[in-house]
Amino acid sequence: MSDGVNPREENSAMSPGFSIRSCGQEDETEILTIINESAIAYRTAVPPDRYHEPYMPRDELRKEMTEMTFFGYEQNSRLLGVVGYQPVKDVSLVRHLYVRPERQRLGVGTKLIAHVIRLAKTRRILVGTWETATWAIRFYEKEGFKLLPNKDSLLREYWEIPERQIGLSVVLGFEKSL
Repeated sequence: MSDGVNPREENSAMSPGFSIRSCGQEDETEILTIINESAIAYRTAVPPDRYHEPYMPRDELRKEMTEMTFFGYEQNSRLLGVVGYQPVKDVSLVRHLYVRPERQRLGVGTKLIAHVIRLAKTRRILVGTWETATWAIRFYEKEGFKLLPNKDSLLREYWEIPERQIGLSVVLGFEKSL
């Protein structure tokens, strides 16, 4: 589709009481819960020196919230999923896309990624994930993202992550027309 919106997103029925909204400090505890409950899936996919519990400590989330905007998928006043959006240089980064485990595979992630794609003011949107998180890679590919071959240089240019993590990660890209 020429405007970069996933056709399934346009054709899906919105659930009653559904909205996507900006998250603030008042959402910190719920965001942490969503991220840390969802990230348990990484326990067997990420090397032990990179996986820790909680996956995202509170102080790390606070720092991330100063660097990016978090959006939440809310239904009936309850956050069911979150995504971070961060413009960096000439790209937009999708960061921390997590959905409560009991609400996964029901379209929440699709709605959140479509929101970020619509919001992005850049042509190129990037997301990084662990190379062993095959379920996450499949999700992004289903949403129109493609694995990029120059992942090391992209990770060094747009993210601030350790070299060890660069070696264990992939980058997927989405090109939208502006």
